[in-house]
Amino acid sequence: MTTSFQSVGEAFTKTYYSLFDSNRSQLLPLYREQSMLSFEGSQFMGAQAIVNKLVELPFQRVKHEIVTCDCQPTMAVQPNGILISVSGNLVIDDNVNPMKFAQCFHLLPDPASPNNFWVHNDIFRLNLG
Repeated sequence: MTTSFQSVGEAFTKTYYSLFDSNRSQLLPLYREQSMLSFEGSQFMGAQAIVNKLVELPFQRVKHEIVTCDCQPTMAVQPNGILISVSGNLVIDDNVNPMKFAQCFHLLPDPASPNNFWVHNDIFRLNLG
């Protein structure tokens, strides 16, 4: 079981940041209408509202450098969910001084395809100061 949720979490993280860094609009299929994003204290609900927020971020080039990716299974809310906590460096527009960030995802299995997951909760914060 450990291998499964950890490998799913790591694969999701790799896919998410690859899409974010190359074409944020491609993140839409990862969210549903029940999804919620907390981004630096502002909240957005629904796939389209979340992706609109991410697409409208003012920077053009971004690169996430993952330092840690810790995953745990979530059984209390819905079986086979996965909680992912990510920390790393965020390089924006080729700035030589990356910013530290932390992001948490709560993934739930897609009932139509149990091997696929969608983002139920997404919390993002820059670690400043």
